[in-house]
Amino acid sequence: MGILVAAVLTATLLVLYKLRNVGRRPKDFPPGPPTLPIIGNLHQMPKEKAHLQFKKWADEYGPVYSLMLGSSVMVVLSSDCAIKDLLDKRSDIYSSRPPLYIGQMLSGGLRMLLMEYGKTWRMIRGTVHNHLNIKASTSYVPYQDLENRQMLLGFLDQPQRWIDHLRRYTNSLTTQMVFGFRTTDVDDKDMHRLYTGFAGFSETLGSPEAHLLEAYPFLCHLPDALLPIKKRARELHEKELQLFLGHWLNAKKKIQDGTANPCICIDLANSQNKEHFSDPLASYISGSLLEAGSDTTWSTLVGWVQAMVLFPEVARKAQEEVDRVCGERFPMLEDEPNMQYVRGCVKESMRWMPTAILGVPHAVIRDDMYMGYRIPKGASVMWNVWGVHNDESRFPNPRVFDPTRYADDFQSAAEAAKNGDATKRDHFLFGAGRRVCQGMHIAERSLFLAYSRLLWAFNFETEKDENGEEMRVDADELTEGVFVQPKKFSVRIVKRSEERAATLRREWENVADKLDEEGQWKRVPEGMYFKEYIPLGT
Repeated sequence: MGILVAAVLTATLLVLYKLRNVGRRPKDFPPGPPTLPIIGNLHQMPKEKAHLQFKKWADEYGPVYSLMLGSSVMVVLSSDCAIKDLLDKRSDIYSSRPPLYIGQMLSGGLRMLLMEYGKTWRMIRGTVHNHLNIKASTSYVPYQDLENRQMLLGFLDQPQRWIDHLRRYTNSLTTQMVFGFRTTDVDDKDMHRLYTGFAGFSETLGSPEAHLLEAYPFLCHLPDALLPIKKRARELHEKELQLFLGHWLNAKKKIQDGTANPCICIDLANSQNKEHFSDPLASYISGSLLEAGSDTTWSTLVGWVQAMVLFPEVARKAQEEVDRVCGERFPMLEDEPNMQYVRGCVKESMRWMPTAILGVPHAVIRDDMYMGYRIPKGASVMWNVWGVHNDESRFPNPRVFDPTRYADDFQSAAEAAKNGDATKRDHFLFGAGRRVCQGMHIAERSLFLAYSRLLWAFNFETEKDENGEEMRVDADELTEGVFVQPKKFSVRIVKRSEERAATLRREWENVADKLDEEGQWKRVPEGMYFKEYIPLGT
């Protein structure tokens, strides 16, 4: 009996000994808000509008601060130099991901975005890079031009459905690149399943319940009845896998039959033959590309439309530039070098309303020192996008949409990301280090084509209610989750002239004859950057 009591007492003391420092901030860690035993700063984590609190902490504790979240540590980088110094210059140890239990459950462990740095991630990255590098990306311009023209026609005929026209624009561009088919209908069920599923993924991954499980991993073993988020995550994953797998297997069959249009999936099929990875993994590689190319660019476009409503003087100045360069002629991508103010709109839209508002956290794989502080192995490292983008010393009056911030910035997003001087980077929406977005060239072009042509053809005005009063548009009201966009708002879209409306219709007719009865390409444009399929065993 005495031995049993002694064993229980010893075990209790060991547990208490291990718990004594949980939640406390070691003296050599970056500074941060005061902690409480066991929970650390967990009680201070906001349930909504987290980006605002993270900015306040940056103002108080500096460009590098830490949060003690139960048994885990989060280091927050809130300056351009800190992001450059750690995520870029020390990318060999800052390129992994934290465990993100709910994130992996949402993805079945298959989503490249959340994978730890390793062999599988590098294999996927290499396959994708072949198609998204700057040389390959220029070959997709015919796709972008076509989808943009159909989007403009939709704005003309159904302006009240402008959000869906933007959705189809970015989605169809990506389905062509990845799977070889166009999304022709704004009511396409698979398209809406994609956007709905990604919204669920973003909201669930960014939920307080998900953060709690990161703070106390032992809670992950509790039954689903006590953790309903686990059931929700599994259901979202099952629906997503069904959508992704359907797209992949359809493309794979056409590739093997020799009936597929050129697309990224051809290279993916070749990689599968060589590396022998599963169809579910292949489906998540291609499906994740579809998500990334569709949702984030769409959300940025929605944010830009809101900015044009809130800052009509910016829209007028941009229209003056477009009119000066093009007159009554339809704007083309070749006009970009002569439209620096519109180029500024592209950069400013990604600064003013960044979709990845707090980034997706990196993880450091070994202890490191920075600015005299210790960053421990396994810590989550967040790049505080909103905090940097709203740093008053970097961007005066940051909540004003001002494209002149970039009047002398002639860099592309890729050039800016590689600039050795962190203060010369335009924005941090596309990430940093080895996790930087590979599709930024394509996104920039899609945004420029959309902004220049929409401004050329339409005015964006504040909608009025039944009493003739202007309806309120609030830029501070954003959706919740890891990826955000403005909450629903009203806008009145008006064609600038009958002549330009007629030009839009003619420009669509000029490309419509290249499509078959189902709206698919009769013949894919020449010069597309795609490889040929090599059958297994050849």
